[in-house]
Amino acid sequence: MSMNTAMDNLIALLSVAGIILAVTFPSLLGIAHDRRVDRQIRTAHRLMTSTPRR
Repeated sequence: MSMNTAMDNLIALLSVAGIILAVTFPSLLGIAHDRRVDRQIRTAHRLMTSTPRR
């Protein structure tokens, strides 16, 4: 295997990894945001139900 072929394979592999990252990154950010909002809602609900009402 020549050095040129190995470098071409490395560039192709990094290109595919970059494309996959670019496609999945927005959805991963959305999932993280949804989980944070869900956690805040659960905390607020827990606080509301544990506080005695007048």
